[in-house]
Amino acid sequence: MNSSRLLLLGAEAVAQGAIDAGISGVYAYPGTPSTEITEYIQRSALARESGVRSSWSANEKTAYEAALGMAYAGKRSLVCMKHVGLNVAADAFINSAITGVNGGLVLAVADDPSMHSSQNEQDSRVYGRFAMVPVLEPSSQQELYDAMFHAFELSESVKLPVIVRMTTRLSHSRAGVGRRDSVAQNPLHAEYAPERFVLMPHNARVQYRHLLELQPKLETLSESSFLNRAVEGSGPLGVIAFGIGFNYVMEARRMHGIECRVLKVGQYPPPRRQIDELFAACDEVLVVEEGYPVYEELFRGYFGSPKIRGRMDGALPRDGEMTTDLVASALGATPAETTAVPEIVINRPPELCRGCGHRDMFEAINTVMREQAEHHVFSDIGCYTLGALSPFSAIHTCVDMGAAITMAKGAADAGLRPAVCVIGDSTFAHSGMTGLLDAVNDRSPITVIIADNDTTAMTGGQCSSASGSKLERICRGLGVEEAHLRSITPLKQHLDENIAVLREEFAYDGVSVVIARRECIETAARKKRRSAAKGE
Repeated sequence: MNSSRLLLLGAEAVAQGAIDAGISGVYAYPGTPSTEITEYIQRSALARESGVRSSWSANEKTAYEAALGMAYAGKRSLVCMKHVGLNVAADAFINSAITGVNGGLVLAVADDPSMHSSQNEQDSRVYGRFAMVPVLEPSSQQELYDAMFHAFELSESVKLPVIVRMTTRLSHSRAGVGRRDSVAQNPLHAEYAPERFVLMPHNARVQYRHLLELQPKLETLSESSFLNRAVEGSGPLGVIAFGIGFNYVMEARRMHGIECRVLKVGQYPPPRRQIDELFAACDEVLVVEEGYPVYEELFRGYFGSPKIRGRMDGALPRDGEMTTDLVASALGATPAETTAVPEIVINRPPELCRGCGHRDMFEAINTVMREQAEHHVFSDIGCYTLGALSPFSAIHTCVDMGAAITMAKGAADAGLRPAVCVIGDSTFAHSGMTGLLDAVNDRSPITVIIADNDTTAMTGGQCSSASGSKLERICRGLGVEEAHLRSITPLKQHLDENIAVLREEFAYDGVSVVIARRECIETAARKKRRSAAKGE
C-alpha cells in the first residue's frame, strides 16, 4: 500500500487518482472548474515516465472521441470538461453508451452552480440519466481519488463509460489525500466488434436493448458502492444527501444538534433498497443535491410528494450553490447571523489586464463602430468577453463557444450592416471554423475579428490549437479571399492604421477576416521570468 499523502485540490485528486489507476491518456479542452485536472497530469513526472498522453484537444467533442478511441484499443482513458463542455461532447457521449467501451473510459465533468465562470448552472447528472450510464458523485477529495479506481473498474466491468461529477467547491478546495499503490496500464488489445461499434440501425437496436437490460445490474452495483451509505440517526426526519451536499448536511447536523437519519448517495442509478428503507422509516425526507432537483423530482414521482421537501417546494433555493446555513434552515434550525460586509469593501468587477492587446483592439473597433448607424458586435467566450464591460462596452452578445461568427452571419442574412464579430484564436479552433465555412459558402457580408493572443488565456494560458500561422492557413483553406484576410497589431502606435483596416473590411460586401495578433501579456511575462530564471 502506498503510504504517501498529498494536499490536493479536488481536481488534482481526480488527476492523481487517474494516474495511479493506470490511465494511458487524458483528453480535454480547458474549462473552469475542470482545467486543473489535465494541467496536473501534464506536470506529473509519473505520468511522463508512464508515457501518458496529455496534450490539449481542439474541443470537448474531439477530446471525447479520442478518449473513446483509446478505450476501443483496450487502454484506460480519462476525458475532462466543464458542464457546458458536455453539451459539445454530447453526440459522442450519448452514442458511446450504445456502443459501450472496451478499456475503461471515465468522464470527469465539473459543474458550476452559482455560475462563477459559466453561462448556466446545468447539472451533468441529467446527461448521466439520459445516457443511462453510471454516475459517481464523491463528497470529498479522498473520495474523488478513490472513485477513479472504482470508476475504471466499473467501466470495464459493465463495458460502459462512467461519469465522475464534481462541482466548483469540491474541485477548487484542498484536503489531504492518501494514495494507493498504482495500477499498471492495460496492454493494447483493440476490440474487433463491428456489431457494437458500427451504429447502423440494426446494430444500434440490439445495443440499446442491451443497455436497457443492464440497468438492474447498475442498480444492484450501486447498493454495494462505497459512495452510498447510511449514517446513524433517529427521529421522523430523514435526509438524502448527494455528493458535496452530504458535507453541508453533516455540518448543519453537528452545529445545530439536529437529530435525523441521513442517507449519503454518491453513485447512480441510486440505491433503491436503501432509499426505500429511509422513506419507510421517516415521515418527511429532505433531498439535498447540488444542482438541479434531478433525484428529488424522481422521488416525488416514485414516493409521492407529501413526504418530500427540497428545491422544488422552496425548502431549499432553486438556484445557486448549497450552503450549510441553507441546509440548516431547511432542517428547522436557525442559522447563525452573518456579518455584514463593511461599506469600505467595494465590489471590483473583472477587467482586461493592464497592457492587454484586446484593449487596443476594442478601442479601434469602437472608433469605427461609432461611424455606423447600427452598433452591434457579436462575440464569444474568452478574455475578450470582458469587452462587454466598462470602459469599452464594445460587444453585445456572448452565448456559447463559436456563436460569434454564426450569430453575425444570421444577423447579416437578416439585413444587419455591418455584421461584425469578435472571437478568440482558441475559440475559433474550438468551434468557429465551421461557422466561417457557412459564411464563405453563403458569401455572407460579415467581418470576423479573431483576437489572437496565442494562448487559451481565460483558463490560465494553455496551448491554443490555432497558434502561430495556423489561423491564416485555416482561413485560406476555408475559402476566405486573400485580399480580405488581414492582420493588425493592436498597439497604440498602430491605432490609426488599425482603424483604417477595420473601416475597409466593415464596408466590404462579403466575408472578411481580420486577425488582431498580439501575445497575451501574462504568458509573455511568464516566458520572460522563465528565461531569466534559466539565465538566458
